[in-house]
Amino acid sequence: MSRLRLPAWAIGVLGTGVLVALWWLLAVTLFSGVGAGNADAIPTPPEVVRQWATDGWSFYRRNVGITLDEAARGFLWGNALALLLAAVVLLVPRSEGLVMQVATITYCIPIVAIGPLVLIIAGAPDPGDPSGTAVFLAALSCFFTTVVGALLGLKAADQAALDVVSVYGGTRLTQLRKVRLVAALPGILNALQIAVPAAFLGAVLGEYFGKVDLGIGPAMTAAQQGLNAPRVWGIALASGAVAILGFAFFGLLAQLITPWSRGGGR
Repeated sequence: MSRLRLPAWAIGVLGTGVLVALWWLLAVTLFSGVGAGNADAIPTPPEVVRQWATDGWSFYRRNVGITLDEAARGFLWGNALALLLAAVVLLVPRSEGLVMQVATITYCIPIVAIGPLVLIIAGAPDPGDPSGTAVFLAALSCFFTTVVGALLGLKAADQAALDVVSVYGGTRLTQLRKVRLVAALPGILNALQIAVPAAFLGAVLGEYFGKVDLGIGPAMTAAQQGLNAPRVWGIALASGAVAILGFAFFGLLAQLITPWSRGGGR
């Protein structure tokens, strides 16, 4: 007797429904009346929806838009540098130790420690402009993942194919272009998929240091100071939705570009 298997989208919808129901139950029972002042720490889902309607599209367009701009710039710079260094390692193998040390250091440095230093160097942005601190922290947040993913992918190339290129007089650069890049595409796209929410989170954290007047960071800070729990939760859920959409986009891109990497079963 075959088991009933739900499609992935149905499992996602079901899981989301369970989480919302659990959230609602906890908000009206265990966490009801828990919070500073007269505000509940955990609002119910209808309260968050009403706050979304009150704030309107323009509120989220302004704040999410500037954070997306910062995250996108950091995503491009961080991943471009990571892919460049991964290629350098393949062309100059002796540089691998240095590159991995740099990548590990960037991963181990606490953002809360480096953020104020970056702010001093980059300075505060003009009103309405992206924060240089947020861009830098977004790039830093995705650098390590992409370096490691790209190196693992580039090293996964079939040795027989590399030997064929070498026999016909190809250089390491030719091997990189003809063989290694194709073999590395699944790993690189998976790394980029993970880098999307990491860059967005880095940009949000950077806004807490960057002295900016627009963005997810200052909007959430203002809502916290005003004890507006529904708005805090609404901003957090909107941020999560944006990160999930970016993650899903690169997942779909990976399926379209590298269909051979998908595992199959009977």
